[in-house]
Amino acid sequence: MKAAYENVESKKDGASFVAYHSVVPYFEFKWHYHPEYELTLITQGEGKRLVGDSYENFEAGDLVLLGSGLPHTWSSEPLAKERTSAVVIQFSPEFINSFLQHAEFDVIRRLLDASHTGSFFAAEYSKPVIQKIKKLPDLKGIARITSLLDILQLLSTQAGKSLSSELFASAKGKENEERINKVCGYIQKHSAESISLDMAAGSVGLSNSAFCKFFKRVTGKTFSDHVNDIRTGNACRMLTESDKTISEIAFASGFESLTYFNRVFLKKKKMTPRDFRMSIKQ
Repeated sequence: MKAAYENVESKKDGASFVAYHSVVPYFEFKWHYHPEYELTLITQGEGKRLVGDSYENFEAGDLVLLGSGLPHTWSSEPLAKERTSAVVIQFSPEFINSFLQHAEFDVIRRLLDASHTGSFFAAEYSKPVIQKIKKLPDLKGIARITSLLDILQLLSTQAGKSLSSELFASAKGKENEERINKVCGYIQKHSAESISLDMAAGSVGLSNSAFCKFFKRVTGKTFSDHVNDIRTGNACRMLTESDKTISEIAFASGFESLTYFNRVFLKKKKMTPRDFRMSIKQ
C-alpha cells in the first residue's frame, strides 16, 4: 500500500495556509502524505490512527502535529446516526520558515523539528489550545496567521508524545549535524545488511568508544537500538505495502533470525508482526 500524494497547495485559494472543518459520515482510510506540516484535531468520532509505523486508537480530542512528508491517515467505521468531524490545519515549510529565522520563534522551531515523527498531545493538557484550533478556520485576514502562531507557541509548552519511528524521517542531530546525518544515512542505506559497530564508527572517522558516546548523546539511544528501530520500521513498511511472508520480511529487514525479529518487533510495537499486518488490513 503506497502512500498517495495530497496536493495541499491547490486548496489554499490564495491564502497563506489551509485551515478547515471536516465533517463526514466517517473517516475513510486514505494513506497519504504531503510536504506541508499538518495539525489535526478530531472533534467527533473514534477509530484507528496510522502515522508512519505508529498504529493506535483515537477518539474525540485526538490532537496530532505531523511533520513534512510523514505518511498518515485516520480511519473509522461508518455509523448510521453519527458523523465524524475534525479541524485540519496545513502550512508549508516555506511559509513557517519566514518566521523561524527570528530568535523569538526558537520554541516553535523545536516543536516543528520534533514533529518529523509525529507528535501527539494529550487532550487533558490541551484544552486552551483546542479551543483556539476550533475557532481558527473561521478567522479572516491577519488574525488567521497570529492565531496559528499562538497555537504553535502554546503547543511548544507541552510535552508531545513521539509517534512514528525514525524510518519515516531521518534522525537529526543538534550538534555536529553533518556527522550524524552521514552515519544515520549509512545505517538507512545498509540496514538490510550486517552492520557492525566498527563499520559505523569508521564511516565517520571515530573510535568505537567515542562513536558510542557521540551517538547516544545526539540521538538519545544506543547504536544497536537505533539499528533495530530502522529495521523494525522497514519491516512495518513491508508488512503494510507488500505480500511477502513474515519470515521473508524479517530477513529482508536485516534481522538474523525470525525469533529475534519477532521479539524485537513485539517490544517496539507492542504487537506481533502478524497482528500488525492484520490490524492494517482490517
